Amino acid sequence: MSSLELKIPPPLLALVIGLGMTLLARVLPAIELPYPLRLILCLVIASIGGAYSLAGAIAFRAAKTTVNPMTPEKTSSLVQGGIYNLTRNPMYVGLFLVLCGWTVFLMSPLVAIGPAGFMLWIKHFQIAPEERALTELFGEEYVKYKLRVRAWF
Repeated sequence: MSSLELKIPPPLLALVIGLGMTLLARVLPAIELPYPLRLILCLVIASIGGAYSLAGAIAFRAAKTTVNPMTPEKTSSLVQGGIYNLTRNPMYVGLFLVLCGWTVFLMSPLVAIGPAGFMLWIKHFQIAPEERALTELFGEEYVKYKLRVRAWF
């Protein structure tokens, strides 16, 4: 187990990456696109991301299980319905999409390393330990769920 696993809350990571993207966009070349179009595209993508994250959190609350990503071992039930039929990680997909929307708003292609970096970090330092914990807790039921539902999209 890596010392970085489950150490940084994913929303905080997304915020830090978003701020880094903003700083990078100030010094990197940008694509010219009218502000209203950039704003609309950003809001559409980010809203879809927000809906994914909210749907995941609501499903966890309804199942009365922890939404704290730092303690997957405290999970009390395996949520498989609703948004969890589309992705095993809707809250992370949502944060990823918010960062993608921010990339569109900034219109600097090189800041797309932000969402990519978020995805790589989450996959290695968040999802991998979560999946180990869920496999220990739910065994074959979780293994079957993993085979049926994709991790991301």
